[in-house]
Amino acid sequence: MGLNLGICSGKMLRMAYDIKTINTVRERRFSPAPRPEVWAEASDKDWNNWIWQQQKRVKTMEQLEKVINPTDDEREAFAQSHEMFNMGITPYYAALMDPNDPNCPIRLQSVPGKGELHIAPEDLEDPLGEERDMPVPGITHRYPDRVLFYTTHNCAMYCRHCTRKRKVADPDSATSAKALEEGLAYIERTKSIRDVVISGGDALSNSDDRIEYILSRLRAMEHIEIFRIGTRNLVTLPQRITDDFCKMLKKYQPVFIHTHFNHPKELTTEAFDACAKLADAGCVINNQMVLLKGINDDPKIVMELNHKLLMMRVRPYYMFQADLAQGISHFRTPVEKGLEIIKALRGWTSGMAVPHFVIDAPGGGGKIPLLPKYVMNHEGKEWTLRNYKDKEYKYLEP
Repeated sequence: MGLNLGICSGKMLRMAYDIKTINTVRERRFSPAPRPEVWAEASDKDWNNWIWQQQKRVKTMEQLEKVINPTDDEREAFAQSHEMFNMGITPYYAALMDPNDPNCPIRLQSVPGKGELHIAPEDLEDPLGEERDMPVPGITHRYPDRVLFYTTHNCAMYCRHCTRKRKVADPDSATSAKALEEGLAYIERTKSIRDVVISGGDALSNSDDRIEYILSRLRAMEHIEIFRIGTRNLVTLPQRITDDFCKMLKKYQPVFIHTHFNHPKELTTEAFDACAKLADAGCVINNQMVLLKGINDDPKIVMELNHKLLMMRVRPYYMFQADLAQGISHFRTPVEKGLEIIKALRGWTSGMAVPHFVIDAPGGGGKIPLLPKYVMNHEGKEWTLRNYKDKEYKYLEP
């Protein structure tokens, strides 16, 4: 009995130490989202309820005026773009906007801008050719062993740089029960598939019951090894990550979460807590940042973002060049900017903080990685390489 008590005491001490350590990181590096005056009277119970957050989304200019001071350009952009692509901002994410700075990185991702009204000649309605590689409605099968499973048209927030503007927020693109079953049936009969990306919209716009139905069906298929859930709710609606949801995920591990933090301002205590719940439930969390002009096209911003993500147990996975989606050309940077950022990270910080810089090739070519020039020359068995300090080294093949 004494031994058992000792073991229990040791476990309790370790648990207390772990919680203390996590709280220390959380308190030193992260701050909660402020509560704007317009929602000051909302109870904590409501504010922390993801359903309430979705019901109270900022969708009109009248609502927006209670949170920020819109510019004339923002007013005009809203009036002309609203029919094409809705505005929808959760109170939580709206709370992160600077009310007086139109160049606030949160505001640029949330509030329509005049750049959206310009359709560049190279812009494409379906920039990644997802519809072309769709054997059944809702399934994009491009790579040999994995598919993307489109499960909903809804998102908690409608990001202004969205690559699926053609579908997101459009009720006509909603996934019906019939389409869901057709997608599951395709995955079940296609034995080459081992990895399923559950996406949308935002996969976590689905109810817990619907998500569990999808996961349980997939986990029953012997050839399915892993599945990934694509969501930006960790960024725009961290209240969505409830204890019940995480308890459900534990039954279907391994589960990978792919999320989409773009700027350090998005890394709040609420986001920290949401990621901690998922990590504690056994999920592996990867971040897919999109390189956006005026938001994160700066090596210092990306380094700060990635360092804090690692403290949240989120691995910087991809840094995407912005796609050729319609109305987002004002967000796109030169490709050289991405290479510059990778060069400023590689060697100057831990490798875990260096994502893959990729272009998702237009028309369905898939993800193509890009790197700065580290191979200077190759003749026979001799390689001339350059390191992160631009010093050259010779490597001889055996």
